[in-house]
Amino acid sequence: MTSLLRVSSFAAASAALLLAGGVAAAPPGDVPFGVYDPYGDFSDDPEVEIEHLFLPWEDLLLSSLVDADQYALDRDRALLVTIEPWTWSRDERNTAEYLKQGIAEGLYDQNMRVICAVLGSMRSPITVRWGHEMDDYSGQFIWAGWSADEYVAAYRRMIDICRAEAPDVQYMWSPLGYDEMNDYYPGSDYVDVIGLSVFGLQPWEKEILGGEQTFVDILTPRYERAVQFDKPVVVAELGYVGDEDYVEMWENDVRVEYPQFPRLSGVVYFNQREVYPWPDGFGLPDWRIGSNVIDSAD
Repeated sequence: MTSLLRVSSFAAASAALLLAGGVAAAPPGDVPFGVYDPYGDFSDDPEVEIEHLFLPWEDLLLSSLVDADQYALDRDRALLVTIEPWTWSRDERNTAEYLKQGIAEGLYDQNMRVICAVLGSMRSPITVRWGHEMDDYSGQFIWAGWSADEYVAAYRRMIDICRAEAPDVQYMWSPLGYDEMNDYYPGSDYVDVIGLSVFGLQPWEKEILGGEQTFVDILTPRYERAVQFDKPVVVAELGYVGDEDYVEMWENDVRVEYPQFPRLSGVVYFNQREVYPWPDGFGLPDWRIGSNVIDSAD
């Protein structure tokens, strides 16, 4: 996808938020709830406490951040801002090696500086999430699967730059949650909160894993890896797709205050269709509330 399309899609999503009338509601429970909600389905839900944004760090329309700030203020929501370090060049430079070298040489310092200067001027409470799911080796992200030293150096450099421009912002280190995640920990001075990803896809679980998984099944090992760092834990990306019973089970589970998860301080739903193919030929699951119930035969 070109940078122009990326900028246009973020601007369009911001406009949709401002104009939307909400049609979705948070699952029941007491754990704080947030959404990535580009079409404003949750715009009228007072239960939503966190508004999640995804930003490319090249060619960003900065005025859209001002709109997002006002949207969040009007609804008394905090902002979780995921900054994705893509390189949009449509040639051999759109690679992990080019990105790693560019970060090390300071090529992207100004990208981060400009974004964080705007974030630092905003009035909403803000948490920045940079270079998420670095422990994912699927090939989805060109900043993932690096050596731990390479990633930690890049992460620290970007957070140092952002802190200089936005001293009141908090920072989320956000692995997917796999076994290797702890290798990428940048140190307690660079982390205020740990984010994890939890997605349930019933057809895949039944065919590949031999049985469906619960929210607790998937979160437990990831939480146990994260909790050793003595930080609050948030499920920064959450989604579930399955038949009616499966979706109802997840909806009733994701905001429960479980005694085994005392540091779980929020869950943030990814209310959008998947953009990268699920493994084993399971396509692009549609996580959107209202579209995530599928026929049991699918």
